[in-house]
Amino acid sequence: MQKTMRNLTILVFSMVLLASCKGKGLFGKKKYDKSDVTGWNYNDKNQGGFQVSKSKEQGLGPGLVFVQGGTFTMGQTEEDVMGDWNNIPRRVSVPSFYIDRTEVANVHYREYLHWLSRVFDPSDPVNMPILNAALPDTLAWRSELSYNEPMVEFYFRHPGFNDYPVVGITWRQAHDFCLWRSDRVNEGTLVKENFINKANLKPGAQQGDNNFTTKSYLLGLYTAPPGKIKTPKGQPKVTTATMESGLLLPDYRLPFEAEWEYAAYGLINQNPRPSSKKKRGEELVSNKQVYPWAQNVNGLRDTRHGSWQGTFLANFKRGSGDNAGVAGGLNDNAFYTAPVQSFFPNGFGIYNMAGNVSEWVEDTYRPLSSLDYDDQPAPFRGNVFKKLYVADSSTMDPSARYEKDSVGRVKMLTVTDAESKDRRNYQRGNVIDYLDGDSLSQASYGYGLTTLVSDKSKVYKGGSWNDRAYWLTPGSRRYLEEDQALSTLGFRCAMNRMGSPEGNGRKTGQHFKTRRQKR
Repeated sequence: MQKTMRNLTILVFSMVLLASCKGKGLFGKKKYDKSDVTGWNYNDKNQGGFQVSKSKEQGLGPGLVFVQGGTFTMGQTEEDVMGDWNNIPRRVSVPSFYIDRTEVANVHYREYLHWLSRVFDPSDPVNMPILNAALPDTLAWRSELSYNEPMVEFYFRHPGFNDYPVVGITWRQAHDFCLWRSDRVNEGTLVKENFINKANLKPGAQQGDNNFTTKSYLLGLYTAPPGKIKTPKGQPKVTTATMESGLLLPDYRLPFEAEWEYAAYGLINQNPRPSSKKKRGEELVSNKQVYPWAQNVNGLRDTRHGSWQGTFLANFKRGSGDNAGVAGGLNDNAFYTAPVQSFFPNGFGIYNMAGNVSEWVEDTYRPLSSLDYDDQPAPFRGNVFKKLYVADSSTMDPSARYEKDSVGRVKMLTVTDAESKDRRNYQRGNVIDYLDGDSLSQASYGYGLTTLVSDKSKVYKGGSWNDRAYWLTPGSRRYLEEDQALSTLGFRCAMNRMGSPEGNGRKTGQHFKTRRQKR
């Protein structure tokens, strides 16, 4: 009995000792994760100090919703009444990604202009080209035979239109807004995590080209005042964040045409047996629908008592001269645009993927893009492969090796044909006109002579407040030069998804229990 009690006492003492040493080895020594390749400790300053962050899920950027990717039929869904025949249906796969819940609103774009005027002093004439280049074209509202001067004067600035979609924005301006947004989100994260002192956000802290961009920070071209970073005992001291830390988000960007169209349909809720945490869903391809809402799917068309019968689910022009209906019975309740959270969201929870304003996408326009796409995920035309501009290759000091441009962005160069000629996957840096306008295709676009298509022609999707129902289908597509703007055209941003395609908390691939091999 005494021996049994002694053994029990030893067992209890051992359990207490182990509990007190949680996360540590015996005698209180820290337990490190080890490399499966070398056996060396990670994050151990006494064994090389190789820093490895714990695997973590990608954070959700402000304003974004997650879109689980998949395959769908991209392209035309209705009779081609326009006679364009530029949208032949084709089955494509879209990897998972993020997209804005709403269109970018006037107040969002004014925040961008405010930051520019705070960093690039308007009193200095050198900065005026930068500031003027970002201004929306409010004259896009003008029409020879309509009185739209109030919209010219007030639409962008008046607080009554704060939450209405910004218009008069060129593709180039939308592209630059996405880059600016990426840097502000990442900068805010680094301040929150104490890698950058919060004083760096105050007016006057950043001036001219000496401003935070994600790439210049990672390359060491921008030195921010550090915050108070606490380094765990035994680990190498950390003073700056890296991409490997998992804190920084990928860049915001314009969505690709295939992404935009896929997100617009909101097809995820049409699968009657979708994936759950316990089992994989059925691979069921939904019937092709015409608009972002579907009949009796997820309650998007509630017909139980006719409660939604006749209700407009988008902001568009019903017919010639009819933009809103009659007094006392306005149909879509909007003569021009409507607030960005108006109307019913689709299956992914995204607003106004039909109507309100058409939206820029990243793609360069070609009439038969659907025939040119690679049979790979993420079809896209518009690649211009870049590399860092190296000012001095004899040094690894980033301040001498790399350079920034006048707005503080790291200078990049287009990869040359000579550098690409020995590759197997591409032979040119600029492949916008690949197979359609280049020497291989023997095709040419005589812009302004025989066509309005050029390498500056960009795609825009969806109908607007001044379009008929035909343009509301996500499969419709139009184009405009990247330096032009319309009162019916706005944009929203997207972001790449890093990690599991099913979202946070789910593993990539199929996983099975480990089976022992017979010896």
